[in-house]
Amino acid sequence: MSVVNINTMRTQNQNNPLEPSNDPFQPLLELKSVCKSYGENSILNNINLSIKAGEFVAIVGFSGSGKTTLISTIAGLIQADSGEVLKQGMPITEPGPDRGVVFQNYSLMPWLTVFENVALAVDQIFKNWPAEQRRAHTEKYVKMVNLGAAMDKKPAELSGGMRQRVNVARALAASPDILLLDEPLSALDALTRGNLQDEILQIWEQEKKTVILITNDVDEAIYMADRVIPLNPGPDATFGPAFTINIERPRDRTALNHNPEFKRLRAEITRYLMDIGIEKNQTLAQDKIVLPKIKPNTDTSFDRVAPIINSMMDNLARPRYLEFSRLSKIYPTSDGNSTVKVVDGFDLKMKKGEFVSIIGHSGCGKSTVLSMTAGLTDISEGVIILDNKEIDNAGPDRGVVFQAPSLFPWLTAFENVMLGVDKVYPHASKAERSDIVGYYLNRVGLGDSLYKKAADMSNGMRQRVGIARAFALSPKLLLLDEPFGMLDSLTRWELQEVLMEVWERTQVTAIVVTHDVDEAILLADRVVMMTNGPHAKIGKIEQIDLPRPRSRKALLEHPDYYKYRESILSFLTECDHTH
Repeated sequence: MSVVNINTMRTQNQNNPLEPSNDPFQPLLELKSVCKSYGENSILNNINLSIKAGEFVAIVGFSGSGKTTLISTIAGLIQADSGEVLKQGMPITEPGPDRGVVFQNYSLMPWLTVFENVALAVDQIFKNWPAEQRRAHTEKYVKMVNLGAAMDKKPAELSGGMRQRVNVARALAASPDILLLDEPLSALDALTRGNLQDEILQIWEQEKKTVILITNDVDEAIYMADRVIPLNPGPDATFGPAFTINIERPRDRTALNHNPEFKRLRAEITRYLMDIGIEKNQTLAQDKIVLPKIKPNTDTSFDRVAPIINSMMDNLARPRYLEFSRLSKIYPTSDGNSTVKVVDGFDLKMKKGEFVSIIGHSGCGKSTVLSMTAGLTDISEGVIILDNKEIDNAGPDRGVVFQAPSLFPWLTAFENVMLGVDKVYPHASKAERSDIVGYYLNRVGLGDSLYKKAADMSNGMRQRVGIARAFALSPKLLLLDEPFGMLDSLTRWELQEVLMEVWERTQVTAIVVTHDVDEAILLADRVVMMTNGPHAKIGKIEQIDLPRPRSRKALLEHPDYYKYRESILSFLTECDHTH
């Protein structure tokens, strides 16, 4: 197009300011000095963003960073207090079908089928179309997200990943210019998340949409986007520097593991995010309390009659401190006419003080193994031996941290931890028990929140209480079931560091169940990989010979880190293909 024509177009738009600009040099979307507050709380401060048509931008935002406020402002669901939000040079003042939004939570009508949920949007936006055209349009987008076979199913019959696909189909069926994705995949398991990432990328290529993805996953951002922009934590959230992703498309996850540009970007973005996290969050409280030298009643040497014999037995049993022998779990099928063996012959020996990660796809039985070890689920076949004693029920010698910490909401952090401490230290004085509780709450960074009720805490704070409680029991075995799965990346990284720091001090024998490859490597001495269920068993064990104490920053720079990562990812990919 000639310069004359461009100038003519600009003049036309100046003469008629209500018409969107067709200037090819103008960004599709612009945010200029956008600020947003709620009462006295400033959420967004001086947000500036320019996005070209067809661009895929990932905004890496964490809890409290104002990411949902940002997406809602672009969507027109809320208005900025100051600044401008422009699409093709025109102010965004209300929601519109030109901006499709997919939020983290599924907002589906439970009484409608997949087809009917998508048709709701189509019938509203394209009401002038003939019924047959609307039907064909709806079917096109249901099939585009691979739900053709589930078209007549209702949301209650769908998995989480399938429900999120319906949301994506509904947003796309409105034929928006911009697709706004607010952490749409964060609640999904790793395999489903990866599959949906690929589907979204395929749709983006086909439909030539402009996409803004909010995510807390650095790998997801690099894999999917043209640019990655950190949203620094609020209040007064601002954008950090944009990272341009110069990696050729289409991108292959396995190949990325060998890509020097991927490794460089991953390290740089992670380092930046961790640095702003350190600035934002106060450093962990220093020990003001000395941990009393007193043993819990779950300690084998608590029996004062034969401490020498117990000590000898402990040393002899060290290589087989925890043993799983032919462990299996059988459940009846839903019709009650048959059974299914979920876990089939899980065999593992652990040393005292060893930290093991168990990883595998959803449904592989890893949480079932942990639940049997905790004594919360009956063992169908085989046996678990802990410190020369068979596990047949739950007990305080095993500390358990679940994905959602089971705290009493009306009790304070201190009271929630004290509940367990009272049980395992009945022989200690009240002052000694208080020191034990205070010590561990300080270690997890809650020294200033001892007397805050659980109901008034964030998810991250509640998980800190759960970790403090588990360590305070001085268990023989620490069991962690996806302990950070519900948390954003920044909080997850912080708590991984907390967990490792406290574990270094206690050297408690520990097992963590996770679907996060990086978390598995970071925490463990060995990574145990499980095959897909049913009949799941150990498929491979990777010894992690990386120096301790560990930090995420140091690991990303270690020459062997990506070797371990590739080994585990390759195993999981093979399992995916045989599923």
